[in-house]
Amino acid sequence: MIDKRVKNAKEAIAGITDGMTLMLGGFGLCGIPENSINALVESDVKDLTCISNNAGVDDFGLGLLLQKRQIKKMISSYVGENAEFERQMLSGELEVELTPQGTLAEKCRAAQAGIPAFYTPAGFGTEVAEGKEVKDFDGKPHILEHAFKADFSIVKAWKGDHAGNLIFKGSARNFNHPMAGAGKITIAEVEELVEPGELDPNQIHIPGIMIQRIFQGEKFEKRIEQRTVRKRDH
Repeated sequence: MIDKRVKNAKEAIAGITDGMTLMLGGFGLCGIPENSINALVESDVKDLTCISNNAGVDDFGLGLLLQKRQIKKMISSYVGENAEFERQMLSGELEVELTPQGTLAEKCRAAQAGIPAFYTPAGFGTEVAEGKEVKDFDGKPHILEHAFKADFSIVKAWKGDHAGNLIFKGSARNFNHPMAGAGKITIAEVEELVEPGELDPNQIHIPGIMIQRIFQGEKFEKRIEQRTVRKRDH
């Protein structure tokens, strides 16, 4: 069995250079590869194209890369919690490609599965469809979308083993699952790294064949974007 462990985030991101395209898993701030993002910030790599559900918040997640102007282009479905993202987008400092969330997920999954392109009705009649091929299926127009092409995919899992088998937890599974194996090289950052055989085969979400590097992260903040509570009943 191939041992895919690397020592830490700095070693995991080795080979990521200026101008590359990266996929980064997570949903909001849930399940983001915190250690890997911090390592990218410290590396000073720049002119990145980042594919992610969103861009974190001003002082956490991908927001840290935006603060240092390390991202040239964001491909996302949501930008609402990051004031710096909004400022850079409106000023023209940052190139932004907004994509319907289902299309974003499918473009990742298609890359993971080796499918070059697919048709979807999402976005027809909007700016999303401009310049794209349109075909009718059962009388309904669909636009042609191409799978993403990323140099690296960086995902975060709850548990993993030395061979790269992964288990996600809760909402963290959302974009991490379709992004695993969707880049030329996939890095897995995990909360707990166990010996081969310790994971229940019936619970594994992503097989190790899709992962090239794996390491155990540390000091996860696991922030919540908007904490909503109700008054306790007395």
